[in-house]
Formats: sequence, structure tokens, C-alpha cells
Amino acid sequence: MPITSQTFVRTTIGLMLVGLFALLAIVGTTIWLVDRTQTYFDEVVEAREARTAAVDLRTAMQDIETGQRGFLLTGNESYLEPYNTALGTVLPRYETLREILIPYPQAAEPLERLREGIDIKLDEMARTIELTRAGQRDEALAIVNTDQGKALMDEARLFFDALIRAADERLTTGVSDQRANALALRWAALIGAVVIVLVAGGSAVIAMRYTRELAKARSEVEALNQGLEERVKERTAELGRANEEIQRFAYIVTHDLRAPLVNIMGFTSELEASVAPLQALATRADADDQDPEIQAARLAANEDLPEAINFIRSSTKKMDGLINAILKLSREGRRPLRPERIELQSMLGATAAAIQHQVSENGGAIEIDADVPPVHSDRLALEQIFGNLMDNAVKYRDPKRPLRLKIDAKQALGNRVIIEFADNGRGIAAQDHERVFELFRRSGSQDQAGEGIGLAHVRGIVRNLGGEITLQSVLGEGTTFRVSLPRDLRAVVRSTTS
Repeated sequence: MPITSQTFVRTTIGLMLVGLFALLAIVGTTIWLVDRTQTYFDEVVEAREARTAAVDLRTAMQDIETGQRGFLLTGNESYLEPYNTALGTVLPRYETLREILIPYPQAAEPLERLREGIDIKLDEMARTIELTRAGQRDEALAIVNTDQGKALMDEARLFFDALIRAADERLTTGVSDQRANALALRWAALIGAVVIVLVAGGSAVIAMRYTRELAKARSEVEALNQGLEERVKERTAELGRANEEIQRFAYIVTHDLRAPLVNIMGFTSELEASVAPLQALATRADADDQDPEIQAARLAANEDLPEAINFIRSSTKKMDGLINAILKLSREGRRPLRPERIELQSMLGATAAAIQHQVSENGGAIEIDADVPPVHSDRLALEQIFGNLMDNAVKYRDPKRPLRLKIDAKQALGNRVIIEFADNGRGIAAQDHERVFELFRRSGSQDQAGEGIGLAHVRGIVRNLGGEITLQSVLGEGTTFRVSLPRDLRAVVRSTTS
């Protein structure tokens, strides 16, 4: 099944969202697991510090007790060396342990009892040592034999053992938790990586399929274009030949029509010349005014014949104008185009200058804004286009207000130029917007001379230049003619001749 561009876009967006969600899940899970790992690490560190502090404090107490007993048994001062060394470390080590266990309220009471026991034990040891030094060894041993110190040390050992055991359990649990955390992190990264790889692979497969289909479609389009170019060239050549035949036919027809028209006009002149003798004959003084035939002859000579001759003359004149118009169109279509460099601002200004007196006589004005690069086109064709459109603006201006004609030229896409002729004249009814471009068709009141060929002629010239003309108009408000032309007629001429 071929992949449409819409399907490709939707699938790509879907895969990107899946990949994004997978990436966010990996990042979120990693942050959470790292945070848990840090918590476990902190707990393990606290447990290790608590264990170390408990062991150090227990060792110090044991060293003190060992030194005391050795001295009491031997009286030798050298046995007091462990006692003296450990004595200064007991209370600092106790404070270290107490600070470590501050986050654990349940340890507060046992710590207080431990402190009391340490103080009592230290006091007892100091008294026994002083008595032994004073020679009262039996009294010192009596204090020892009360077993009060032993009970205090047993209680302290129980506390130290419980604390060390709890720290060991926490260390074991912390290490296990960290391993589980690391495993979970590994699985999260692995699953996320698999999802991202699948998404990337799916995107790559879809992109490759879509690219292949695009390449296939492009090849088909190129093949069609090659055939289309040939068909277009053939059709263009056929249209060119048909157009030439039509123009030849129009030329032949108008040429053949002109011969009988000239005869009619000649015989009309002879007939007009013959009317004068008839009028003189019919109005002779010796004619019988009561004779019906004389009266009919006078009526025919003085009224009927002159009226008929005038009708024939006006009809032949109109027909002559139409024939001349058709000949003009035929000649224009057969005239070869001669592209040359043209400054539109200059040409429009020169064309406007030719009608400026007609515009100014009732206070009108022409505004031209054609600040565009030069074009390459046929000068005569452009002069005829601009002249016709400006003449129309003057001819069909609104007598109630001064004429305002604004001419703008601007560059457009496709290497084209657009020239707009906007006036505030009579305007054209909506139903006549296309009709005015037809041959011998006119719009609105027919109070101006013309054969209805001007705009048809303009459209023919514009299309011959490879362009198009359109209009926008509101009846009673004005009309805007929009002429779109190629900036370089040479390209159009080459494409039609190749």
C-alpha cells in the first residue's frame, strides 16, 4: 500500500512522540533511581559512621578497663598507659556517636543511660586507681568486687552490640538496595534504548519507503512530462497553424468583403449624383402638381432617395470600420514580436502625456508608480495595450467627477510584472466583466463611438505576449484592469519557436 504524504507525516509525528515519551521515561526513571541510590548511599554512610563511632567508643572503654585492672593487680604504673591514652578519647567519641544518632530519636534515651554509665564507670576507675596509689589496694578491690562497674560495662556492651548489629544490617540492606537500584536502572536504560531503536528503525523504514515511492513517482512524472512536452509542442504547433489559418481566413474574408463594399460605396456615390437631376425634374415649374405620379416622384427624389442613400452610406461606413478592425487584428496576430529593453515608467509616462490634455480639461489627474526593473518585451504591443486602456479610462469617465487614473507596476512571482490601471469612471456591471473582452461586444450605454474591438484587441495582444488581462469593477465606482506579463519576452518567444 503506497504511503501518502499525510500518512507519512502522521506516522513520523507518532513515532517521534513515542520516542520522546520513551526518552522522557528514561530520563525520569534515571533521575528517580539516582535519587534513591543517593538516599541509600547516605544511609549506608551514616550506618558505617555510626558503627565506626560505636566500635571506637567501645574499644576506648575496654582499653580503660584493661589498664585499670592491670594496675590494680600489679601496682605497676606501666599498665596505666592504655588507660591514660584512651581516657581523653572517651567523651569526644561519645559526642561523635551522639551527633551521628541525632536523626534517630529512639536512640536518645539509651544514649543518656550510656553517658551516665560512662561517667559512673570513669569515676569508679579513677577512685580505685587513686586508692591503689595510696596503698589502699584492698579498699580499691572491694569497690571493684561490688560488680557495679561490671554491670555498667555489660549494659554498655549490650548497647554497642545492638548498635553495631543494626549498622551491619543497614549496611547489608543498603548494599542490596543499591544493587537492586542499579539493576532497575540498567533495565530502564535497556528497555528505553530498545524502544528508541525500534522508533528510529521504524522511522528509517518509513522514510526509506516514502523516499522510494517519491523517487518512483518522480520518475513517472518525468516520464509523463517528457511525453507531455512532446504533446504540448505538437498541440502548440497545431494551434499555431490553426491560428495562422484563422488569421489568413480573416484576411481573405475581409479582403474579399472590401471589394463589393467598395462597389456599393461607388454606386452609392453615383446614385447620390443621380438624385439631383431627378429632384430638378420632379420640381419643374411646368409639372402638374395634382398628378399623383409627380407627387410620388417629388417625394422619392426629395425624401426617400436621400434618406436611403444616407442609410446605405452609414451602413457601409460602419461595415468598413468593422472590416478595418478585423484586418488590424489579423495583421497584429501575424506581426513578429521584437523583444527589447523597455523602461515601464518612461513608456507609461509618454503614453499618459498623449491624453493628459483630455484628462486635465475637467480637473482630472493621472498618477503613475512603475518603479520596477526594466522588462524585455515588444514596444509596439505594449504601447497599444497601454494606449487602449488609458483611452478607455478617458472615454468612459464619469461626467459627475474629475477622472482619477492610478497606474501601478510591481514585480510578481514567476519572473512576471503586473500593471494595474485603476480609474474612478462609470464602472462595468458584474455580468459584463467577461463580455467586454469579446469581439464587437460593448457594455453600458452606447454614447461613445466605437466598434467594440478595443478590449478584444488588448486581450489578443496581451496573450500574444504570454500574459493575461483581468478586471475588477463596481458599477458607478470605477474599474481596475490588471495586466500580467512576463518580464522577459525572449523566453516566451524561444519556447514557442522551439
